[in-house]
Amino acid sequence: MKVIDGGVTAAKGFQAAGTAAGIKKGNTKDMAMIYSEVPCAAAGTFTRNIVKAAPVKWDQEIVYNHPAAQAVICNSGIANACTGEEGYSYCKKTAQAAAKALHIPEDAVLVASTGVIGKQLPIDKIEAGIAAMAPMLSPSREAASLAAQCIMTTDTRKKEAAVTIKIGDKEVTIGGMCKGAGMIHPNMCTMLCFITTDAAISKEMLQKALSSAIDDTFNMISVDGDTSTNDTVLVLANGMAGNQEIAEENEEYRIFADALYYVNRELAKMIAGDGEGATALFEVKVIHAESKEQAVTLSKSIVTSNLTKAAIYGHDANWGRILCAMGYSGAQFDPEKVDLYFESAAGKIKIIENGVATGYSEEEATRILSEKAVTAIADVKMGEAEATAWGCDLTHEYVSINADYRS
Repeated sequence: MKVIDGGVTAAKGFQAAGTAAGIKKGNTKDMAMIYSEVPCAAAGTFTRNIVKAAPVKWDQEIVYNHPAAQAVICNSGIANACTGEEGYSYCKKTAQAAAKALHIPEDAVLVASTGVIGKQLPIDKIEAGIAAMAPMLSPSREAASLAAQCIMTTDTRKKEAAVTIKIGDKEVTIGGMCKGAGMIHPNMCTMLCFITTDAAISKEMLQKALSSAIDDTFNMISVDGDTSTNDTVLVLANGMAGNQEIAEENEEYRIFADALYYVNRELAKMIAGDGEGATALFEVKVIHAESKEQAVTLSKSIVTSNLTKAAIYGHDANWGRILCAMGYSGAQFDPEKVDLYFESAAGKIKIIENGVATGYSEEEATRILSEKAVTAIADVKMGEAEATAWGCDLTHEYVSINADYRS
């Protein structure tokens, strides 16, 4: 696998565009389009929130009940959530406008929205945005970058990743973009992700590869404990790499699935590190657990602890908060056997051994915790299972952003 500079246009046959449609205040970029030159196998995973936005319902219908997809239309600024039948009708009108502009079937258009809940989409601006973007579609790196910018809400930076792999004698590319900074919590953590690939792979195997990647990537990140109404991950595979179609779980499938996992993981980490108001990516590894389930439970409990997140913001090695978060997680372990480390680019330090402080240097701990990415490693000494979760610190700025989000 080779990591490359790219996004949703990295794979053969994919184009993108973006524009300022006037959905947001000012002349802010707020609409993006992804298009494949040929129909694609499509896979998706969606929010587990009972309250599902209209575009989630629309995409579930397309992904689950239709053979192919060819385009994605995404807007930022308004989530089209809790908008009733009118909101769902706007998904249909969006698809109809895209179908007309791109000369593809209406049921080959996926839609996505992110932003304020409860407002109706200005469908006239959506339709005008689609008409404006269609002639702008391009396979260029710049077009992918623009599309990634256009789907941002409170994000501070665009989020893209891409890799190439060999399937047989063919080079296959997987590239993607995502957005998300707040309302992020495990359970298909507001978060949108669009991944494109030129691999030839069956719809069933594509869905299997995506579903298997989600649990250890997007479902292992948390910013604020809120599971959104709009969370969506979509993968489109157009087969233009020319490899023999992956139709079963063979070696080619494993190569593809590993690469798809990597792209999902890198995008998920970008979201966690760009949490609203965040100054640091907070990674939590639980090692030598009795089972994967135990490791997942413990790592999620630590990464979602507000007291721990505040300590990371303050560069404070307050290990008692971590041990406490493990204790109320519901997982069974012996606290008197736990070792805890902090690690970053500045070094690694052992904070507790067998549940007791090691007499570590507070100054050295603070130096390690002052980096942009910080890892806590909890060794529970019970087995060989492990899990990693990602989050961020909790800052004053998070409250400021969310106190006036609508205004």
